[in-house]
Amino acid sequence: MLDAHCHLDLYPDPSKTAADAECAGVFTVFVTNLPSAFDVAYSHTARFRKVRIAVGLHPLNAHLHTERELSRFRQLVRKTSFIGEVGLDFSRDGLAMRDKQLSSFRFALQCLENVAKFVTVHSRQAESAVLDLLEEHYAHPIVFHWYSGTVKDLDLAIERGHFFSINPSMFRSKKGRSLIERIPRERILTESDGPFINVGRRRIVPADVYLVERGLAEVWEMDFSAVRRTVAKTFHQLLKPLQNGATS
Repeated sequence: MLDAHCHLDLYPDPSKTAADAECAGVFTVFVTNLPSAFDVAYSHTARFRKVRIAVGLHPLNAHLHTERELSRFRQLVRKTSFIGEVGLDFSRDGLAMRDKQLSSFRFALQCLENVAKFVTVHSRQAESAVLDLLEEHYAHPIVFHWYSGTVKDLDLAIERGHFFSINPSMFRSKKGRSLIERIPRERILTESDGPFINVGRRRIVPADVYLVERGLAEVWEMDFSAVRRTVAKTFHQLLKPLQNGATS
């Protein structure tokens, strides 16, 4: 199984959550909100074979994107192939920081030096701006995490070769399900976005990506095992161009 986007450090017991995911056989991309969070968490993830930590500049933390954080981000992108969470958020929560977000996201893309990485991107109510900056600064596919934008921007993202990570919440709305149905199956990955989603009365954990597999099995009219193989093939395809040796 694959969890392409999970905030392990935001769980009450991150090490236990990571260990449980490892035991369940879930390959987990551990996204961080700031380079300083990456530094704190890095030593705790080294023992996990199926956890990869990503360095991020979360758009809703734009007020914390100090020179020190930006400098550290530039250093860290040379050491890891996993980047996230980065992007833009022009919803009510983030609109006041719009200009700072644009500056930070542009900086993050420029730091990648047009080298292929696994990049998981936040784009809430800012999908067209994200696509514009990607077109200007980064010539490789990225992964749109929890896409919720327009069909027009979705079709453009698909046309430009980008990927999408799907979580259980997306199946709970008519719009979310229709977007999933529109995305080619070879462009879809599974994610939990834990701990920001609930499963019943508890927080989602990486192993709950089986719920996404179940939803995709219905949409694609295939069995669980075929869905899992399809997602795994897509993930491996996305990893192929990554720099040799930069797999932290």
